[in-house]
Amino acid sequence: MTDKEILEELNKYAEEVLGNIDPQKTPVSAQLEKLKPKMEEIASKCDLSVEDVFIKYMDLASAQKVKMDQDLKDTLNRAGFPGFPV
Repeated sequence: MTDKEILEELNKYAEEVLGNIDPQKTPVSAQLEKLKPKMEEIASKCDLSVEDVFIKYMDLASAQKVKMDQDLKDTLNRAGFPGFPV
């Protein structure tokens, strides 16, 4: 599996199992416990440990968030809203 596929699978699964929770009010440990079955599945497919899948997911999700924030900032700048807080 590619990094992109791992990120897409985990994001899709997260939407299914975490869709109705408030991430600010739900402990991270509880959120991770919900994601664990998919992480175990991916770990098995990719011959990785669950911990490695978790670290990879966090890195990929962080990079995706940074890119999305930058894309939004660029769009706002082009629309005439330079310096608009993102």
